[in-house]
Amino acid sequence: MVADQWYDKNGVWTGSATILPDGKIVMLYTRSTTEAVQVQNLAFSANYSDPFLIDWVKYHGNPVLVPPPSIYKKDFRDPTTAWLTSEGKWRITIGSKRDKTGISLVYDTKDFINYEMLEGELHAVSGTGMWECVDFFPVSKTEGKGLDTSINGPEVKHVVKVSLDDDRHDYYALGTYYEKNGSWIPDLPEIDVGIGIRYDYGIFYASKTFYDQNKNRRVLWGWIGEGDSEAADMEKGWASLQSIPRTILFDNKTGTNLLQWPVEEIESLRLNDTEFEKVAVKAGSVVPLDVGPGSQLDIIAEFEIDKEALKKATGSNITFSCQTGGGAAKSGALGPFGILVLADESLSEQTPLYFYIAKDSDGDLKTFFCTDLSRSSKAPDVDKQIFGSYVPVLKEENLSLRVLVDHSIVESFAQGGRSVITSRIYPTEAINGASKVFLFNNATETCVTASVKIWQMDSAFIRPYSDDDDDKDDDDRKSSAPCFLLCPINYMCHVSLVFTSYITFQNLFGGSQG
Repeated sequence: MVADQWYDKNGVWTGSATILPDGKIVMLYTRSTTEAVQVQNLAFSANYSDPFLIDWVKYHGNPVLVPPPSIYKKDFRDPTTAWLTSEGKWRITIGSKRDKTGISLVYDTKDFINYEMLEGELHAVSGTGMWECVDFFPVSKTEGKGLDTSINGPEVKHVVKVSLDDDRHDYYALGTYYEKNGSWIPDLPEIDVGIGIRYDYGIFYASKTFYDQNKNRRVLWGWIGEGDSEAADMEKGWASLQSIPRTILFDNKTGTNLLQWPVEEIESLRLNDTEFEKVAVKAGSVVPLDVGPGSQLDIIAEFEIDKEALKKATGSNITFSCQTGGGAAKSGALGPFGILVLADESLSEQTPLYFYIAKDSDGDLKTFFCTDLSRSSKAPDVDKQIFGSYVPVLKEENLSLRVLVDHSIVESFAQGGRSVITSRIYPTEAINGASKVFLFNNATETCVTASVKIWQMDSAFIRPYSDDDDDKDDDDRKSSAPCFLLCPINYMCHVSLVFTSYITFQNLFGGSQG
């Protein structure tokens, strides 16, 4: 989308595509005009038989939407995928704000050219500021599969997700959608959009989902920023990339959370695996895991806490938080404990991923999942925060963790994806073959038993798209390497171009709404 018209001179920004019943695709997206007014524009695919959807034609009557009178010209952006109403109209929502209240405006259209603005908003939350990259979609309360964006009914909850421009994080909430007036009400106002649950407690922003109709799943993409200096970005020649695609499901155990999980295709990159059954990790100990090079790994781990020790523990720190709790080196009665990744042999560099159980004077427990970057790199110009938050753990559940390690990126999924942390890590010592994995337990009053399975991961391979499958060399490569995006540093589909991510994912998984 080249910025070559008056209505896009100041930038071509976020948008969403919608598949129409006849199979054609339209795209609405935001642009900034020569007067710095944010407007919505329409484009059509120039070639619907092109699986990459590379070429697009701008609608000659752009822009199709301009900010309404009550909205400031720079606070009107990022239209969603459209969904069908019972009247046969298409409906979209667009992020905005009034003063410090974040809002999502709602429009109906029959042709994606002419629009009717509904009274009120889809939703609004005071104090949250500008809402960017709004996403709106249904999740099934009963079935473990994704849903088309237009689905509604009693067995469905709707998700509103926003990216807050003020703090650069993505928040979501579950609630009920009322089609008649185009409004949405959260299930729990205390964890409303922008003040409650985040998709990811690390570096993760501007995400959007789409529905993959071929595999009946909703897939999430998110933008991973950098944590090093601008000078380092200039030296390496690129900055920022896309996360591993994640499926999204409703967590019917908690009723308040979504479950995010890496798409199943990631497993095709797994090579040899090493398994460690019921490893005792005593209080104050570190246990090395011999898995070979630790820079490209898929890790699944489960931790059991001695129940008697849990009852007897005297620690009382229910006010714990990952950010202020002192990191992985700060010992408590029931934590921290977990895994060290991207660590060198001497542990001079290490990235702990850990649980911390806080216990109050009444014996009530609250579990936190954290990532500590304070010792992740010896480089001086690297952001070394401590990420994390509370994670729901139900009665009789063990603590579980899946970790994707990819050189400078770690994506961690706790409790089946109830809580996720994405980190950018820039080790100077713990690289390639010098990168190791350890279990650790810095708790003072409990032993932990860990069961861990670790796969080395293959580097991604991508070939130019071709309809000709007769080429023998090509077939040989297909059989030995999965068709994922190849990047100079990262082994999975971490890529530095959003558009490349989108079109290649369409090719791999068949395309979908979103």
